[in-house]
This record gives sequence, C-alpha cells and structure tokens, in this order.
Amino acid sequence: DGDTIAVGRERIRIIGLDAPETFDARCPAEKRLGDKATVAMRQMVAQGVTIVRAGSKDRYRRTLARVYYRGRDVADIMVERGLAMPYDCPRGRCPRRIDWCARLGG
Repeated sequence: DGDTIAVGRERIRIIGLDAPETFDARCPAEKRLGDKATVAMRQMVAQGVTIVRAGSKDRYRRTLARVYYRGRDVADIMVERGLAMPYDCPRGRCPRRIDWCARLGG
C-alpha cells in the first residue's frame, strides 16, 4: 500500500506516515483512498527515491526507513496530498492502526 515499498526482497515501512489499507481495508472508502495512495507512491518510486534506513524493524519484520523524493520526505508529501496521516513508530512500536473509515465517513 502507500506506506510500504519493496526493494528487491526487502520490505520497507516508511517512517512518518500511515496510508489507508488496500488489502485489508475496512470499508470501500478506505480501499479507494488506499488505491490512490498506492498509485502515488508507485509513481514516486518509479521516478527515483532515496531510502535512509533507520536500522530497526517493525513487528512485521519490515525495515523502518525515511524515504525521500526529490529531496523531500515522502511522508510529508503523502500527508499534504491527503493520502496519508502523520504516524510514527518509536523503536519499531507502532500505535494502533488509524480508523480510516471513521475519518472518511465510511
């Protein structure tokens, strides 16, 4: 989805944002916004991003990293576009999942 990318076999959880789910969406509105977030992330990755690994992993064993596109933090870009919410996982421990359905009105 819009907050995880793959580099080869490595899965990277982007630090600083939470995007709506696409696979496990809880409502149609979340799925629609999640699809938009995925498209936006794929476009940025295809045009080239810089990945700065944090050195730790989350509970799903994804590498935590900051990702930059044209010198800007991807988390900031996605939040500004309304495709994600600010979200931090200190020491690999992420808070509860955002209830996108409540935010989007179902």
